[in-house]
Formats: sequence, structure tokens, C-alpha cells
Amino acid sequence: MMNRSALLIVLLLAPGLNGSAAPDAVNRAIDVPVWDEASAAPAVRLRIEPPRIGLSTEQTKVFAAAPTERQFVPPRLADLPDNAWGKLVRDGRDIFVDTQRHARRFVGNGLNCSNCHLSEGRMPGAAPLWAGYPLYPLYRGKNLRANTFPERIGECFRYSMDGTAPTLDSREMQALVAYSQWLSTNVPARAVMAGRGVAGVRAPREASHGRGKIVYQNQCAVCHGKNGEGVRRADGHGYQFPPLWGWDAYAKGAGMNKLGTAAGFIKSNMPLGKRGSLTEQEALDVAFYLKIQSRPWDPRMGWFSIFMGEIADG
Repeated sequence: MMNRSALLIVLLLAPGLNGSAAPDAVNRAIDVPVWDEASAAPAVRLRIEPPRIGLSTEQTKVFAAAPTERQFVPPRLADLPDNAWGKLVRDGRDIFVDTQRHARRFVGNGLNCSNCHLSEGRMPGAAPLWAGYPLYPLYRGKNLRANTFPERIGECFRYSMDGTAPTLDSREMQALVAYSQWLSTNVPARAVMAGRGVAGVRAPREASHGRGKIVYQNQCAVCHGKNGEGVRRADGHGYQFPPLWGWDAYAKGAGMNKLGTAAGFIKSNMPLGKRGSLTEQEALDVAFYLKIQSRPWDPRMGWFSIFMGEIADG
């Protein structure tokens, strides 16, 4: 009888012993548009968020550019006017690309905003600011209410950068909002733009942190370090290549700690200089390997986040 009980326990635990995640868990983590290029109809996507007022379904549809069409190009910094508005936008850009120097009092880890929002927040497929700003106010599952864009910035500081949200009247917050607004010049309000967020992945197999470790060692460690420690800048202000785990990396409450988000970001943007060279399976595997590493706690749970699963996000 004892041998039968032991065998039953082994069989129940076996699916988790091969370092894999259940396919349905992977699919639930991915929430991005899927483009059907074979369809003749324009690409549309229904807003996932419930509208704040009673509108018909047709009024919540937004047409977006197909991937084959001309892509949005944000304005150039050199075209900013030499006045108070231009200075505020430039200050926002400086804070965004060098948060460790210009907004250090609000940051708890070693990251800059531009570590996740690449190319100064301009890069399609890397959560560009110009595709996010026009959608707000927006209902989000992270706090179960409609958020303004400044509130969303504050959540980045809290959940991703393990810090404190800047106050709404702070120079840092005003500058970051101004920079985001300027980058989205000529983007229609409420438009779901091609290149928003990160791309989706559809891997043929479930994620494996064992395979992910091999991909990391071969493709990622040269920049981010063998132990995910990153490479520090020579001037001591943050990192040249950001850490991917440890206390200076993004926190457990960050969107990048979600398997689908990380896999899409990696597939579209990594390794540096070889964007798109990884297969969807490799991107998913290395994302799972990063997910199991230690990092700052989710502030909604504190140290309990070590033992608990993710909180639903929107």
C-alpha cells in the first residue's frame, strides 16, 4: 500500500519535474492583437477594457494599420521649439532614458524607463509611448479601475522599478507626461496602433526553463551576464546592459514578469543587434527561465510574492 501511495505522488508531481509550464497558462498570459494578413478586411481589435460609458459595440471598435502598411513615425527631438514646452519635453526625454540620474529618488532598482521601452520609447513592438498614451484613460485589471496616463506612469515606478510613484505635481511626472504626449503627435485618440505593446508568440511546445537556460547562456549572457547581473555603466549611474534578475532587476509586479509579455518582447527585440533571430519557442523558453529567478517583490504582496502566483493584470 505504501508503494502505491508513493507511486501516485510521483505521477501527480511528474508534469512539473521537466521544467515546463502548462500550455493553457502560457496562452492566458498572452494578450496581444493577432493579425490575419490573409483577410481582405481591415485589421480591427475590440477594446478589451469595458467602456466607461454605455456605448454600442460598434462604437468601441478602432481600426489600426496593418503590418504591411506605412508605420507611424514619431517626431524628431530636433524639431522641438526652443520654449518652455520644448524644455519640458526634453526634460522628460532625459528622465526617460537616464532615470537613474534624473529621477533617482523615485526608483528602487537599477533600471531606466528605456530599458523596457526601447529606443527612447519609440521602438514598435517594445511598448512604445506613442502607441500607449492615446489610449488613456484606460481600465486596468491591476487596480480594477480606469487609470489616467500619469497613474500608469506611477505604476511603472511602483511595480516595475520597485520604487515610489512620483506625485502628479512633481517636475518628473509633468515632464514624462509631456514627452509621451509629444511622441504621440498626430496619433488619433483611442487608436490601437500597429506596434503597440509587444508581439504575441505561438510556440509549438510548452515552455521549459531547462531549454531556456541554454538559450540564455548562448544568446543573452554576453550582455546581461552569466548570472543575470548586467553590466554597470562606467559613470556609476545605472547599467549599460540591465540586470535580468536580482535586486536591481525589474520587480515581480512588472509586466515583464508575465510569461507572454517577456516572450513577445524577447522575440521582437533580442538579442541586441539580432532582433527576430530567436524562434518563438526559444523566446518562450528563455522567458520562463527568467521568470523563475529571484527579483524584487510585488508591492501588492510584499515577501508573500515569493510563494504566491501572479495577480491578474489588465
